[in-house]
Amino acid sequence: MATTPRLFLDTPLAEGGEAALDDAQTHYLKNVMRRGEGDAARVFNPRDGEFEGVIESLSKKSAIIRLQTKIRASEAEPDLWLVFAAVKRAAVDMIAEKATELGAAALVPVTTERTNAGRVNEERLAAIAREAAEQCGRLSVPRVAPLSSLERVLSDWSPDRRLVYCDEAGDDPQAEWGGRAGRAAPLLDALKEAGAGSWAILIGPEGGFSPAERARLRALAFVTPVTLGPRILRADTAAIAAMTLWQAALGDFRRA
Repeated sequence: MATTPRLFLDTPLAEGGEAALDDAQTHYLKNVMRRGEGDAARVFNPRDGEFEGVIESLSKKSAIIRLQTKIRASEAEPDLWLVFAAVKRAAVDMIAEKATELGAAALVPVTTERTNAGRVNEERLAAIAREAAEQCGRLSVPRVAPLSSLERVLSDWSPDRRLVYCDEAGDDPQAEWGGRAGRAAPLLDALKEAGAGSWAILIGPEGGFSPAERARLRALAFVTPVTLGPRILRADTAAIAAMTLWQAALGDFRRA
């Protein structure tokens, strides 16, 4: 059974109306999905919901979808940001895709003292996030913030948004990985008494956070240090693991 193409449009949607596609969406519909006039397509956004429609016109660079039936109303989604240190492009692409599938509301790349990657292609990440949202069935596409320093992000942070950061190190600089003293609590344990609301997860660079960054983070009242277990994870793996655990504890993994 053929899959009905599903497209995000940040324009008003209503039954009986029309949706105009941009060049990239038209190319996807025509050349990737091999659809033509009269074929079914779906469009969605978080304000208006999701609609079934029919491709009314399709040319080389433009397409019109006539909206028919509203099949899904807008719905509340978890207010969870993913803040992550910039790493190599393949890992950043993976983070953007999987974080979208796991329900991130915003993707916030940062630089840290041990960050090796100096730039992030925001347009590329936004395109990856939109495609992932179209594929996974969510109604929204996460916002992609411009690359900024961790210090600036923390300075501008609203204390109403709680932040968990993955801190695998201990407090002994002479011991491997800092020893056992000062290790953070496991993420699920740290979330047991926590409530729903606005949250963020912070993932560090490949070399981990510096001692100064750890001290800065632990001094902030809205920050909770956590660990993801006994193994040292790659940045993209850590992002997936942390978001999965948060969704299981506080997010929409608990919703039928």
